[in-house]
Amino acid sequence: MTGFDASTDSGAAPEGVRLQKVLAAAGVASRRVVEQYIVEGRIRVNGIVVSELGRRIDPENDLVDVDGTAIQLDVSKRYVMLNKPTGVVSSMKDENGRPDLRRFTADYEERLYNVGRLDAETSGLLILTNDGALAHVLAHPSFGVTKVYIAKVEGTVLPQTITKLTKGIELEDGPIAADKARLLDTSRGSSLVELTLHSGRNRIVRRMMAAVGHPVTELVRRQFGPLHLGTLPAGKTRELSKIELGALLTLSRRDSGVAEAPGEQENE
Repeated sequence: MTGFDASTDSGAAPEGVRLQKVLAAAGVASRRVVEQYIVEGRIRVNGIVVSELGRRIDPENDLVDVDGTAIQLDVSKRYVMLNKPTGVVSSMKDENGRPDLRRFTADYEERLYNVGRLDAETSGLLILTNDGALAHVLAHPSFGVTKVYIAKVEGTVLPQTITKLTKGIELEDGPIAADKARLLDTSRGSSLVELTLHSGRNRIVRRMMAAVGHPVTELVRRQFGPLHLGTLPAGKTRELSKIELGALLTLSRRDSGVAEAPGEQENE
């Protein structure tokens, strides 16, 4: 869909909302500063650089970016990072009565949902949002968001094992290779391994490490796409910063036309 043009028929009310007003409401900058951005050619609507100061857009349908970073024009959308603790299932209501994610969303007035899943015994970064379109794109296995995990495993992991993980191993549902793998530490009969993957296959980290003879005893997701867990304590949430949100939206718009693939869902 293309944005509204500033020109209108004689006597007709102008359509859309001025770009300056929309971006100011979205918290990008003041209207005056946004005008300067337009003059400098730093703003695009639906991929096309805006050059006229009187440009009007449809905030519900047009996609806007500033300096190549996507902007969320709908201020009702909320994006929250959770450091999911172990023992909690990635569901808003567990049929078996196990601890679920509702305790972490109770303080938000919006109805939030999780983007993808982590299994109950895996901790780490999980996104909660009421942006259904973004959630669908990022959680879809075909989209391939890069994720970084740190796994504590049994035994002493050797350099050749790290090489094997990146070159590829065979699992029951087909071959798999880590994008990156590195040994962080080895002590007292266990090792810490960092794995970078874009696969969304079920329990893939645990299955990969078991296949090379080092079962996982603890697993945490430290990174999801451009987002880093940082120092967020287990069981705590925080809203994404504007920089983080911009990076996440930009990633999600990279390829939002992902087709449905039933039966496959991320669950590390």
